[in-house]
Amino acid sequence: MVVEVCVKAAAGAPDVLGDCPFTQRVLLTLEEKKIPYKYHPINVSDKPQWFLEVNPEGKVPVIKFDDKWIPDSDVIVGHIEEKFPERPLSPPPEFASVGSKIFPSFVKFLKSKDPSDGTEQALLDELKALDEHLKEHGPYVNGEDISAVDLSLAPKLYHLDVVLDHFKGWKIPESLTHVHDYKKLLYSRESFKKTQAAKEHVIAGWEPKVNA
Repeated sequence: MVVEVCVKAAAGAPDVLGDCPFTQRVLLTLEEKKIPYKYHPINVSDKPQWFLEVNPEGKVPVIKFDDKWIPDSDVIVGHIEEKFPERPLSPPPEFASVGSKIFPSFVKFLKSKDPSDGTEQALLDELKALDEHLKEHGPYVNGEDISAVDLSLAPKLYHLDVVLDHFKGWKIPESLTHVHDYKKLLYSRESFKKTQAAKEHVIAGWEPKVNA
């Protein structure tokens, strides 16, 4: 059985995998579980009629299970875990929310025009908390084995790296060595290389939000 997934297409390249971190999370999950899949890139600024008929909200990613299209990456990952319990990825409940505030903190800092509004410090605090967790429990969030938390964080850290460097000339401090080692581990996995969006597509995807 080949699973079908609708993904965001790259801006200006409708046949190429785009820059959505939630889509990459779903693809990473399928890759790590060795589930065969094919994806349909969706031009989000000109959504095809068939896509809107099966998914009226028009959001990506959506995945097809038993002839039904299911949206929302949290729900999708839960369904994948349920349907394909081999190679389990669920973390222990106490680790499920590790790093969960990094992405919203990154978005606030990225959009901030005021250097003294505390958004940079808020992001640093979240990254330091992740660094401390990895120091104690690493190399992954749940020790030696990769889990769903890592597959959610990996695309978000990649976006953070690419986008903050490009738009603000900002990088994660070198002192957060456990976070840097963690990123290297994640980015070097075959599953990540196969599913990552090109840097230029990530930048193009964020540009309108930065300049809004």
